[in-house]
Amino acid sequence: MKPEPAKVRSVLLGALEEAGKILKDALLDRHVVTHKGELNIVTETDRRAEDAILSRILHSFPDHAILTEESPARGKSPFRWIIDPLDGTTNFAHTFPAACVSMAFEDHGQILFGGVFDPFRGELFLAQRGNGATLNDLPLVVSQNPTLEQSLLCTGFPYDVRQHIDDYVGIFKAFLLKAMAVRRTGSAALDLAYVAAGRFDGFWEAKLRSWDIAAASLLIEEAGGKLSDFRGRPLNLSNPKEDLIPQTVASNGFLHAEMLEVLKPFAFVAQ
Repeated sequence: MKPEPAKVRSVLLGALEEAGKILKDALLDRHVVTHKGELNIVTETDRRAEDAILSRILHSFPDHAILTEESPARGKSPFRWIIDPLDGTTNFAHTFPAACVSMAFEDHGQILFGGVFDPFRGELFLAQRGNGATLNDLPLVVSQNPTLEQSLLCTGFPYDVRQHIDDYVGIFKAFLLKAMAVRRTGSAALDLAYVAAGRFDGFWEAKLRSWDIAAASLLIEEAGGKLSDFRGRPLNLSNPKEDLIPQTVASNGFLHAEMLEVLKPFAFVAQ
């Protein structure tokens, strides 16, 4: 049975708020860090926030499928929740408050709701398909900057950066030579939300996961921006390769063609 949109929205908001409080209260704690890879870590706070989110979802929608970063995928349903309970774990583990909770609700492969909550700044980015995007209930609109030369961009490096340093730094250098400035904050979901809010004019990164970008992708669409891979093709957020998104480019729309031109020599990266 198709869930009521109001109920989905209520569960999403409640889960974002509860998980965000867990993050905020634990920021200055001494964290137990586990390594999932050389540069990929998880803390006990990631797991606590995830447990809180899952509890709320399963209480209201026990039959829905769930994809979340810290647990195996569960359920088979056309209705799916895509969750990153703590995006920016490395920042968080170092008490650097650039992190967030990201949640999306998917209906038959289409994202209908997306929320990104930054509890450290009290900023809730929220979108519902067809109803626009908001930041703390105020409408979101992408920037109107028309040229790459005047742009402020943002990016991140994948966890395998040490194995492919020349490729990733090559892209970084190419944009440094074209844009006004480039930032790297360490939270892809927050970076993309900032594109939707007009704080960044564009963003690119290789080898993100669905939980990194599902919610923020809807924010950008509803705020008037554009997303694609490095060749300009639509993103597939249900990629069969473990929900890997090989390439992501997001922009205010005006810069997209220029960004793709810069990325053209690097279109092979992460294919």
